[in-house]
Amino acid sequence: MTDWIDIAALDDVPARGARMIKTALGCVAVFRTADDQVFALDNACPHKAGPLAEGIVHGTSVTCPLHNWVISLETGEAQGADEGCVATYPARVEAGRILLDRSFLQARSTSGAAA
Repeated sequence: MTDWIDIAALDDVPARGARMIKTALGCVAVFRTADDQVFALDNACPHKAGPLAEGIVHGTSVTCPLHNWVISLETGEAQGADEGCVATYPARVEAGRILLDRSFLQARSTSGAAA
């Protein structure tokens, strides 16, 4: 059974934008699409660790602000000719609140992943 934790209001993340969310289990970049889909990823681009939460959200992708790598919000994979992947975490919206799967965050925090 999934253990969801409430991390923020949907309105705390702008449409077609992102926010770094601090949880007891570490920081996660949370992205919101124009149609209110929510995705959670590590904040570091696989290319040179650019801050993805500062990138441009378009469709279900984010473009890294440093070197324009395009990362899928759904899979965390770099798109196009670029190679690399960012960890993703299950996220959902319920009653206007963003929820993340606690077990994925715990696994991330115990594996030593950097946020």
